[in-house]
Amino acid sequence: MPVRPKAFFLPSGAVQTTQSGQRFCLFYPAECGASGGAFRGLVLYIHPFAEEMNKARRMAALQARALAQAGYAVLQMDLLGCGDSSGDFGDATWQSWVSDVVQGCHWLRKQSNIQSAGPDNVPLWLWGLRAGCLLAVEAAGQLGAPCNFLFWQPPSAGQPLLQQFLRLKLAGDLLSGQAKGVMEGMRRQLADGLPVEIAGYLLSPGLATGLEQAALVPPTDQGPTQRLEWFEVSKREDAGLCPISAKTIAQWRQAGFAVDSHIVHGPAFWQTTEIEDAPELIAATTAVIANPSWQQIE
Repeated sequence: MPVRPKAFFLPSGAVQTTQSGQRFCLFYPAECGASGGAFRGLVLYIHPFAEEMNKARRMAALQARALAQAGYAVLQMDLLGCGDSSGDFGDATWQSWVSDVVQGCHWLRKQSNIQSAGPDNVPLWLWGLRAGCLLAVEAAGQLGAPCNFLFWQPPSAGQPLLQQFLRLKLAGDLLSGQAKGVMEGMRRQLADGLPVEIAGYLLSPGLATGLEQAALVPPTDQGPTQRLEWFEVSKREDAGLCPISAKTIAQWRQAGFAVDSHIVHGPAFWQTTEIEDAPELIAATTAVIANPSWQQIE
């Protein structure tokens, strides 16, 4: 029988007014006990940016169920101004989203008291998709405890993601030749502390600046055996890691993380016109995360 998630609203512990309210969450309890296996750990899903979040909802739910069936307690949270959480998208700043991720981790840690007799030894995974990977890295630096990372289609930095989002505003100006002026105008508006409306989303300067400055840099003060599982999806049979991905992975290994990379066949479900699944990604992710005999591949 499929795992049934528990929907609830998590009160925000943030201090600033724009960060107040509640965050909508779905909690997938780990299947343990007589009918399931051992309790393996905790997973927090960190969704991608803007419309990519909606495109990826189905895949996130499918993967969360698979991990719960494998013995992991999984939490999905709509960040401030996203989905069914409090606030509007224009209220969000990068730091408010980082704070939401940290609070979600603390909530999951409390749940480990219910699931396990030894919560201090329960592994925590931060599972990010696209911009969610960047948020995971920054949140990990504020947790004060080691964690593992599961990255789906991670960017090396946030600047290209912001540039891609800003380009949505240019679609109607390409033929008129005004695209360059529109881009410069948006940059000036954000620099002046004013929000910009793009494809139905009101982008605040605090969110734009944070995303642009974000980088996939390994956090410090992590344990010597912390893991990073790096997944990329491609429809090409001969797909391989691009140079920037290989360089970023090398930096994480140099920082002491045990890193393994995986390329699986499937669509770019976070940006396809229709909602699509990538079943090979779900199967590979579950197998790797739930495999207790995992070893680093040099």
